[in-house]
Amino acid sequence: MQRLDEIFDITYGNQLDLNKCEQCLAPEGYNFVNRSSVNCGVSARILPPRKRTSFYPAGSITSAMGGSVLSSFVQQEPFFTGQNVKVLIPKTKMSLSEKLYYCICIEANRFRFSTFGREANASFDSLIVPSREEIPAKYRNMNIGAFFSNRALTAKATFDTSHWKAFSFNQLFTIRKGKRLTKEHMTAGRIPFIGASDSNNGQTALIGNDKNIHPGNLITVNYNGSIAEAFYQPRAFAASDDVNILYPIHFKLNKYIGLFLCTIIQNEKYRFSYGRKWHKELMEKSVIRLPAGKDGNPDWEYMENYIKGLPYSSNI
Repeated sequence: MQRLDEIFDITYGNQLDLNKCEQCLAPEGYNFVNRSSVNCGVSARILPPRKRTSFYPAGSITSAMGGSVLSSFVQQEPFFTGQNVKVLIPKTKMSLSEKLYYCICIEANRFRFSTFGREANASFDSLIVPSREEIPAKYRNMNIGAFFSNRALTAKATFDTSHWKAFSFNQLFTIRKGKRLTKEHMTAGRIPFIGASDSNNGQTALIGNDKNIHPGNLITVNYNGSIAEAFYQPRAFAASDDVNILYPIHFKLNKYIGLFLCTIIQNEKYRFSYGRKWHKELMEKSVIRLPAGKDGNPDWEYMENYIKGLPYSSNI
């Protein structure tokens, strides 16, 4: 094991304020990385600041010290950073798979910090992580390639909601509740445990308990905690009693349709709160609007093709 600063040269980023930068669209300018947990931390595209400030090179790691604390990403393009973001550059040449491994190691320390309590700034550089020699060979030598491809699988589909129709959840899914499993009763293993989280695909632990396991290729939706956060689960999992599990009826779910549905479901978030949970019985009566075919049924083929037509869909 080693300190993080023994493996990386760690500096604060540019400490820029987005409202003082001139925003632009690609291919102009540079990515602006802030303390977000989504989109690799990139929140905008900016022109180079007028004051002498150098951009950071592609392949560097960024980690948020506040906001979404310790959200860490390998940046695929040259970039500038906002406030409270640290930049990590390997002391020696490092593969993309190794960098991604260290992003996971850094984020695994998130429980130690909080946004308005104990921020990561002071002790971040001294975090203890596996040395490069301790990285499992299957991760160290994983052939990920130089960067992720932004290629779409198909031509982009048009987005026209004029033919969308309302469908009740109980028309589309059989809804089952997860089962309560406390940390004290969890055993170590490799089965994803899905809790009421808004990150990491809802996964809050890996367990060895083999009861109440759901097959993969399903959707989970939080009815409590981070209400209405929806995730496609590609492999077998267990879920807490704060989570509803959606089993499809009369249609074949896949990862593309699943991602489309998750986005639509998450748009229902504004309807719920700590005082109004999206419990199983209420969800069964709830409706969502989806693309519909001429027969009035959901147009699953359109949903799949729409996701396949998005940039980076070749990486799904």
